Amino acid sequence: APLGTTNPPNPWGQTTTTEPAPIEPSQTEPTQTNPVPAQPVKPRPKPVAVNPFNKLPAVNVAILLPLSGSKAALGQSMLQGAQLSLFDMGYTNFNLMPRDTGGTRSGASAAATSAVNDGAQLILGPLFADSVRAVKPIAKANNVNVIAFSTDWTLADNNTFLMGFMPFSQVNRVAHYALSKGHKNYGLVAPQDPYGNAVSGQFSELVLKNGGTLSKSIRYTAGDDSLIHQLGTLKPAEGQTSDLDAVFMPASGSQIDLIASSLSYNNLLPSRVRRLGTGLWDDPRIARQPNMEGAWFAAPSPASRRGFETKYAASYGEKPLRLASLAHDATALAAILAKNGYDRNGQPDYNYNALTNPNGFSGTDGVFRFQKNGLVERALSVLEFRNGSIVEIDPAPRRF
Repeated sequence: APLGTTNPPNPWGQTTTTEPAPIEPSQTEPTQTNPVPAQPVKPRPKPVAVNPFNKLPAVNVAILLPLSGSKAALGQSMLQGAQLSLFDMGYTNFNLMPRDTGGTRSGASAAATSAVNDGAQLILGPLFADSVRAVKPIAKANNVNVIAFSTDWTLADNNTFLMGFMPFSQVNRVAHYALSKGHKNYGLVAPQDPYGNAVSGQFSELVLKNGGTLSKSIRYTAGDDSLIHQLGTLKPAEGQTSDLDAVFMPASGSQIDLIASSLSYNNLLPSRVRRLGTGLWDDPRIARQPNMEGAWFAAPSPASRRGFETKYAASYGEKPLRLASLAHDATALAAILAKNGYDRNGQPDYNYNALTNPNGFSGTDGVFRFQKNGLVERALSVLEFRNGSIVEIDPAPRRF
């Protein structure tokens, strides 16, 4: 569905389609004292849906994706997600300008230069951090804003807005949910890297600020054989049970398998000590791990994007790759802001103030908004691993 604000009044002025109420026939026929011959009934014209994007002026929006190279399949899936958005909205004068970055810094630089030379008024993408670094100075020099798909939060500023799935909203959501359910004493097992440092610091601050305790903390580097020994220090004394209510474990892949199984081996079973994590866990493979049963994490609602996935599969004959929804929502946002701007002042609303609308926008992955620092903030669901499946246990808020 096209994007909209999350809180009335709607800054776009109207919904994407307005259909007049059908004319209903009278429920009773008038009584006639002198019947007259029946007359042929002319069929009523069907109500015509009004498309608010009809007859809008043209707008040029570039989308920079890895359409060749090792990530070409991902780039193509994202491009098809963007095209599906435009098809749904019916903005015939929306000129989506795909540019291939090849997944490289030099390719991204060339793509951005081509886009601005061809009149791009907004740039969507690129995907990878190095590519975003290459695009930023080109866009800034040409006074063109960027909505990139990277998750490298250091790249955000008042010209580059990051739409990737950031961990900060995820940590905030799962920590507050766990605290609300009475979990007070926490452990922490996190990698010693920029991601681990950022989410560990935020989680610790939230727990302590809201009356919780962080009594155990383990930091490790990837591939460090001492991790198993460190996890052994969490084992409760003989004949006792752990005093931990939950352990925050912002890891994925083989690391999460090792941590979860080691916790269980050291008598911190999932039935007793809750596992908590981030959107890195939005993975059916992790859900099937017995030592992760009952774990909680925060991520966009799977139910929210189900309609998009169904429509995508019907259109292209295959399931979209996960990040295709980002390109879909970014393109819908670009169309909505163009319409909003043309309706109000005769030009697309691709400026800083419009992009940082505090009411936010509603998309395939739920409600989101760009903060003043250029980072996306999302309203997220709390999900649980249950019997090998991912189950939504606390739906995402529908507005900020």
